[in-house]
Amino acid sequence: MVFELKQNLKLTQQLIMTPQLQQSIKLLQLSRLDLVDTINQELEENPLLEELPVGNDPETEIIPELDDMKVETKTREITGEGDGKEDFDWDSYLEDFGPMGVPYHREDIDAPAFENMLTKTSSLSDHLLWQLNLSRFTDVEKHVGAQIIGNLNSDGYLMATTEEIASIEDVDIALVEDVLQKVQEFDPLGVAARDLKECLLIQVRFLDFDSSLSEIIIENHLKDLETRNYNNIAKKLKISIDEAEQAALVIINLNPKPGLLHNEERPQYIIPDVFVFKVGDAYRIILNDDGLPKLKISNFYKKIMGDTENNGGETCKVYIRDKVQSATWLIKSIQQRQKTIYRVSESIVEHQMEFFDRGISYLKPMVLRDIADDVEMHESTISRVTANKYMHTPRGIFELKYFFNSGINRIGELQIASQSVKEKIKEIVSGEDNKKPYNDSQIVAILAGLGISIARRTVAKYREMLGILPSSKRKKYF
Repeated sequence: MVFELKQNLKLTQQLIMTPQLQQSIKLLQLSRLDLVDTINQELEENPLLEELPVGNDPETEIIPELDDMKVETKTREITGEGDGKEDFDWDSYLEDFGPMGVPYHREDIDAPAFENMLTKTSSLSDHLLWQLNLSRFTDVEKHVGAQIIGNLNSDGYLMATTEEIASIEDVDIALVEDVLQKVQEFDPLGVAARDLKECLLIQVRFLDFDSSLSEIIIENHLKDLETRNYNNIAKKLKISIDEAEQAALVIINLNPKPGLLHNEERPQYIIPDVFVFKVGDAYRIILNDDGLPKLKISNFYKKIMGDTENNGGETCKVYIRDKVQSATWLIKSIQQRQKTIYRVSESIVEHQMEFFDRGISYLKPMVLRDIADDVEMHESTISRVTANKYMHTPRGIFELKYFFNSGINRIGELQIASQSVKEKIKEIVSGEDNKKPYNDSQIVAILAGLGISIARRTVAKYREMLGILPSSKRKKYF
């Protein structure tokens, strides 16, 4: 065998992920709030990028006005061609803008003081520490109480043992137990319990009537109570079923998670990316640009660029050129993002027209490839577009991914969307007799009567996804 060293010329194609392409892909899958944060960050880091004042010439906005809400039939998908380092024609660009700077007019208006608008919700720890400071505790007991409160989870349960707290505070376990018992009497009642049983016992012992039977059930028969097996409870305690049910009713009205009454989490409001309105017999799609900063390249650098040409400031010239290329690519990427969202939304509306006209029962099975083939883009692009995006429709607000679901066979008919089957299961459960709820096999039989062929395990899976309990736990005696 002879080893030789040779030179060969080989032509291959290769996709290079340039920073500009990576930025475009990142912007495509961002949610609306994340996009606003990204734009604001770019505004801080790039001095050539500035926000267009509200009401300015729409031709200089980041997103041009769509002519009768129609976009080009062929929107080019962003590729890795070009590295964004093309020569930039400053003269032709800057000639389109007027004098430097944006006038700022300040208006003296009477506005409420900021301290009158700021609010702070009271957390569980704040509420308990407030009660601790009002109670007659010694300094040592207050430190132990603060340690107990600091080890509570969001549900109000104590996550540390009394031994650990005693070791941290260097006190006797008996003192910790005594302080813990007093903290458990704070509002909300049942807080600082170590498990569910202790939490329920704390609450039931503060009731105004004799609750000894309820205490016995909590102590020894929680499993039967969970499965609502009141017959077994009555048999073990040698009482009537009515007495067992009345004691269980007391327990059911207790709060198993007292800490949630002071939950600090605030609701997250959804801002739709797309609005769909019905105008006559057709649906109109409008992109939601409210609150989205409109960008342009600053006019201020026209003078600076002219100075660098005269004085030969090559370093400054290179810096400004790089920044304007970065700003231009960002504007184009956001513009491409909005156009792609519009095209995908338009295709979704066309495919799911019956859903918009007649409701969720008429939602069709649809996969990413259906939309990808329609808009002539890759499935991965469609997946990024539909991630964290929401559509406001006459039927409600839905995530774009909501419209993509698998199909379930129908007897002698076309397939039905899995989401429609879930809605059918929800309707069946909501219309059942609370004292005789349907089990999974009965739901399968009802769906078969509607022409939907589905297995029992699939019904159980959909029921769990919908947060519907099994029939044994849905049964109500009261």
